[in-house]
Amino acid sequence: MVRIAVLVSGGGTNLQMILDKAAAGKIPGGEVALVVSSRKTAYALERAKAAGVETAVLRRKDFASLEAFDDAMVALLREKRIDLVVLGGYLTIMGEGFIRAFAGRIMNVHPALIPSFCGKGYYGLRVHEEALARGVKVTGATVHFVNEITDGGPIIAQKAVAVMEGDTPEILQRRVMEEAEWILLPWAIAQFCQGRLHIEGNRVRIDAEKE
Repeated sequence: MVRIAVLVSGGGTNLQMILDKAAAGKIPGGEVALVVSSRKTAYALERAKAAGVETAVLRRKDFASLEAFDDAMVALLREKRIDLVVLGGYLTIMGEGFIRAFAGRIMNVHPALIPSFCGKGYYGLRVHEEALARGVKVTGATVHFVNEITDGGPIIAQKAVAVMEGDTPEILQRRVMEEAEWILLPWAIAQFCQGRLHIEGNRVRIDAEKE
């Protein structure tokens, strides 16, 4: 069984979708074993507790350096025997030590079609504000493995979402979540748990699903 840790900072809508899919048997071979929050007041912690999932809080400001924070996170995840780390709206930047420790085992969902509207500073509503300002007709979401380059890791899956006349950043954000993020992320996790994802350079090969 692949033990999954979901790292969160806010409301935990992506976490809830993962929990719901796991409860419905849609993530065979995987279990959400731990939820780690960067904030004590994150509602995602309540979602985890309601599902009977163990929680922890690690705040960057409680550590003297990024390296110390990384070490604490790695120690926690190893103690809990975590196999896959999923960033579910996690807003704390992790250092190279953490990324190296879990290389090929950290997954993130980004609310745009990488390489558009991505990189340092592109998170939350800003992504959708920039998409609307640029006048794109199609946006979407991307699930990718995490490496040392912000939003630069190998892409696992993408899904396009139409931009509609009259969209606000908030409306577009919700549509991207409902039509792309909440579909792609549980699917990608399930593929990982069944051993179907293979990183080859900066590409991901996905084995065909068995009948």
